[in-house]
Amino acid sequence: MSLPKDPIILLSYVNTQLRNSYPTLNDFIKSENINITDLTNKLNSINYFYDKKINQFK
Repeated sequence: MSLPKDPIILLSYVNTQLRNSYPTLNDFIKSENINITDLTNKLNSINYFYDKKINQFK
């Protein structure tokens, strides 16, 4: 599956995956074969940053 292009939809998708299926961002990245830099840059561009403590972008 390709990731959503829209940053807001991407945010929702990633946080849902992290909440329901993956205990860490690295697990999600590895499992889905996603470029972490591209993902974080896109979400950072809308002022969302990964919070390791709660395992979500906030």
